[in-house]
Amino acid sequence: MCETSPDILLQLENVGRTFQMGEVSVVALHDATLDIRRGEVMTMVGPSGSGKTTLLNVIGGMDSPTTGRVVYEGRNLAGLNARELTQYRRETVGFVFQFYNLIPNLTARENIMVATEISPDPMDETEALELVGLADRMDHFPAQLSGGEQQRVAIARALAKNPQLLLCDEPTGALDFETGIWVLGLLERLKRELGKTIIIITHNLAIGAMADRVVRLRSGEIVEVRVNESPVSPEAITW
Repeated sequence: MCETSPDILLQLENVGRTFQMGEVSVVALHDATLDIRRGEVMTMVGPSGSGKTTLLNVIGGMDSPTTGRVVYEGRNLAGLNARELTQYRRETVGFVFQFYNLIPNLTARENIMVATEISPDPMDETEALELVGLADRMDHFPAQLSGGEQQRVAIARALAKNPQLLLCDEPTGALDFETGIWVLGLLERLKRELGKTIIIITHNLAIGAMADRVVRLRSGEIVEVRVNESPVSPEAITW
């Protein structure tokens, strides 16, 4: 067991991730050290290939570090067995992706129920849809929803698991400006009203203005962690 400060949700200590491609070793992440605080919005920015998605997958328990430690509530995730790691992903982490990943032959409500059925303390699916403003669309299929509505269902699905940590990989990347701002406002409200910790991967540097901290990556390394002393509301962001 490792002692951590009560305001720290998760710690990365000298984390590295190397992939083997044939006889070639590719270093996707090198010596990443970072504290993730409870109830903060963090953005991770950097060009393609900088290690953002690898870092997010390590934090979410989708990938294991080659070196270093990822410590959650005193436990090193690298030391968990497959069942314990699955439990961590189910109970602690909600994932939101750029292209929604909804099941096309299920309604919005049924897509959310897929997540609630594997969670020990889920939110009611109707409540989750109400939070994202889509209670009146719960019986619609993904093809009957706009891109922004599908992304809101995806956020509701992640939220319905009642996770501590929401990991969002380019959540506005497939959306127009107005819808993207609405989604960012929703994420900020989830932090403010529900105390969720939210990490947003983005190529869009402007989104960092709403974050409590901005992490910049380059060539698999964290090159800067900047504290934003005066985060702005998403409605004030332009790009």
